[in-house]
Amino acid sequence: MDIYTGAILLSLITYIAVGNYAGRRVKKLDDYFVAGRRAPTLLIVGTLVASVLSTNIFLGETGFVYEGQAGPYLLWPPIGAMGYIFGALLFGRYLRRSRAITVADYFGKRFNSQRVQTAAGITIIFGLGGYLLAVTQGTAFLLTHITDFTFTQGLIISWVSYTAFTMYSGSRGVILTDTLMFLLFTSVAMLALIFLVQDAGGWVAAVKGLAVLPEKPDLMAWHGIVGADTPFTSVLDFTLWNITLALAWGLVYAVSPWQSSRYLIARDEHVVMRAACIAAIFLILMELTLYFAGAVINLSDPGIQPSEEVIIYAALNLLPELMGALLLAGIMAAGLSSASTFLSLVGFSVSNDLFRHDAVDEKSMLKFSRVVMLGVGVITLVIAFFSPVDIFWLTYFVGTLFASSWGPVALMSVWSKRITADAAFWGIVSGFVFNAVPKGLEHLGWIELPFWLDPILLGGLVSLVVVLVLTRFGRVSRDEQVYRLQLHRVPEVELSPSKLRLTRYAPLILAVYSVTMCVILITVYVQPYQEVTGTLNPRGGINWLSGESLLVFAGPVVVLPSAWIAWRMIRKSYG
Repeated sequence: MDIYTGAILLSLITYIAVGNYAGRRVKKLDDYFVAGRRAPTLLIVGTLVASVLSTNIFLGETGFVYEGQAGPYLLWPPIGAMGYIFGALLFGRYLRRSRAITVADYFGKRFNSQRVQTAAGITIIFGLGGYLLAVTQGTAFLLTHITDFTFTQGLIISWVSYTAFTMYSGSRGVILTDTLMFLLFTSVAMLALIFLVQDAGGWVAAVKGLAVLPEKPDLMAWHGIVGADTPFTSVLDFTLWNITLALAWGLVYAVSPWQSSRYLIARDEHVVMRAACIAAIFLILMELTLYFAGAVINLSDPGIQPSEEVIIYAALNLLPELMGALLLAGIMAAGLSSASTFLSLVGFSVSNDLFRHDAVDEKSMLKFSRVVMLGVGVITLVIAFFSPVDIFWLTYFVGTLFASSWGPVALMSVWSKRITADAAFWGIVSGFVFNAVPKGLEHLGWIELPFWLDPILLGGLVSLVVVLVLTRFGRVSRDEQVYRLQLHRVPEVELSPSKLRLTRYAPLILAVYSVTMCVILITVYVQPYQEVTGTLNPRGGINWLSGESLLVFAGPVVVLPSAWIAWRMIRKSYG
């Protein structure tokens, strides 16, 4: 057994052991579904970031950047990450206040409607079921490239690894293992980037080398490589696609079930707000780390195919053995953390959200939920054997479904007095259908939509219109009115001066971080890039009106007002 296989197997054994240890403390449904609602900030940050950074970003997105989109992917992360801030402010803390056990359960309670809860549950099953399929195949793909296992064997090992503890321990095991995995892949990815950059001669030398790489001349340009032989025929097409994707993922971070459900586990609302700010910081940091690492690998070999293997290539060929082994274990951890989260949420929805369980006692319900979780896992494994592997586009396909189907309904459930149960039901259904169907037809090559009419935007727009129209013709029941008013009452336990003082630091840290990253990117990316490409201003200084300069400043322009709004709303709500 080589060091790479050994590192991965050791990490798998550790996760299974920790997860099953956590499972022994599961006695009630609250323990299984929401970990007793006692998770501190570290665990919420760990599970937020670990569940969103799956094999897609380590393999799919990093490969996409390596192929030709390094420049824009270094500049766009702060925009989407602000979804964490507004999601926590406008939805997440109210979701926790509801005391629901799933997000679909919240919709059912908010609209006093099993039909709405069922619709939300079905979207979770299909959306996160597809995401679970993607990360299961991603981890199996990794195993086949670093061990002698076949793809079938890799699928089985991956499936057993996350199913073993998720089925038994539920959310309690998931958040503990997520945090361990988060700590592992964050630290190892940053060390790997530092090594790759130093091996390339330092940050400035690496950027200059990438900017004039003969095989990929626009790799570091703010718009990346576009043209007839790429997915994007023009700079405008790519820019519109990137804006759409940034806003869509911002909504995903704000309201999607695998992100917002983490707030149900939080110890209190202060943890929700702190975790959102810190998660935004780490998401931006990890994206910049992995995207730049993917770009730098071009200096060693610009022709790696398939591009999803670039990080694996670096771990096996460019890094010291121990660091490479830990990096591969970190990638495996990223996939397993997402898989465990998705499996738990799909299992929870199947067992809790599709129909009522009023006559089932808690002990029987707990046993039933574990059996359902196993069944969901088995179905996923069977589909993974026959479904083609396309990690990046499959994740893009299913990950953004919730931006369309849940975005308008989730936010209006808190902030609209007039939204009705019928409007919520058809808003979820129409947003899902008008995102999934056009996207599926596009993927099959049957239709071709312009980038300004991306299915994400189409589904979200249809959902919003449906909600607004049906709201005009419906009537809100007394129970719905009362429930919404209760959501806006801050519990006395949250009004703690000591907690408030600590929570108010979180958006301030986010603001300082944003300005610091802006300065760093100007120093190590914008200036060296303009020097080597001859695009400095006539006096030899930075051209502040160039695309890369404007997008670097777009980070603080978006983050600073977001942090200020968070600071004000935290003080107003809990002061």
